[in-house]
Amino acid sequence: MLLTITLILFSLVTFNLLLLKFSCNKTVRKTKINKKPVVLRTRITMAQTSEKLAPTGS
Repeated sequence: MLLTITLILFSLVTFNLLLLKFSCNKTVRKTKINKKPVVLRTRITMAQTSEKLAPTGS
């Protein structure tokens, strides 16, 4: 009795794994490879402006 239950469970698990392996619902992954080089700017150039403060009157 115990051997029969074990064999049935083992066969069902094996069948399930085979169905999972050979299932038809496979998704296709498209991988985009960006071959453009990444350019990092090390210096940020900013125009230097002199600050002119308004007179406060105090």
